[in-house]
Amino acid sequence: MQIEVSVLSNPGGRERNEDACGFWTGGGGSYCVVSDGAGGHGGGDVASKLAVRMILGSFQDAPACTGAAIDAALRAAHEAIVAQQRADERTAAMRATATVLAIDTVRRTAAWGHVGDTRLYCFRGGRVVAQTKDHSVVQKMVDAGYLGASALRESEQRSRLFAALGHDEDFVATVVATPFALEDGDVFLLCTDGFWEYVDEAAMSAALARAASPADWLRAMERQVVEHGREGQDNFSAVAVWCRDAAAPA
Repeated sequence: MQIEVSVLSNPGGRERNEDACGFWTGGGGSYCVVSDGAGGHGGGDVASKLAVRMILGSFQDAPACTGAAIDAALRAAHEAIVAQQRADERTAAMRATATVLAIDTVRRTAAWGHVGDTRLYCFRGGRVVAQTKDHSVVQKMVDAGYLGASALRESEQRSRLFAALGHDEDFVATVVATPFALEDGDVFLLCTDGFWEYVDEAAMSAALARAASPADWLRAMERQVVEHGREGQDNFSAVAVWCRDAAAPA
């Protein structure tokens, strides 16, 4: 299976970009990660970059497209951020979200995991067939029926998280339990909340239907974020991944 990847990261209306993205291919797998940092005195950008470096480094040391490998990579990032918190008071409050995608190009399977509200979407035939669920207070209230789904984008409390890399509490990540069988034409999107806040799932699908490449798709959605964003809007970042059979035309 052939993989095509495109990356976008924009500071939005902020002076500092606290998002970080990365990908690595090797050992029969392709690995992508998107992270959104938080914390005063520049700690957010330190946390997100550290998370990306540790996660990709974990796969480089031991390539494996499994839920266990993803959990271990996220745990390594969490422990590295906690260590940095203790080493420097300027980064003592830093945290980060992270979403990881691992694609086995030989077995044609995918696995993913996340902490926080950086999301993963999987599209098949232009429709969302899989999506991560935010580790947020608002998501819990939506699940319990106290709020409608629109609150995930509209609530002022939307960014209150109960899980993130660097939290003092026990590390908790959500990882898919079984490998996801891939088909020709499957598409993944990993994106921070500053991105998905302004591009809903219908808009993602509509932009995908018109896109000729992952980069083209990201550019179209970036225009929507800029158009609908407000002054001082959050950083926004995304990684788009297109999966094709090796013999399929581009």
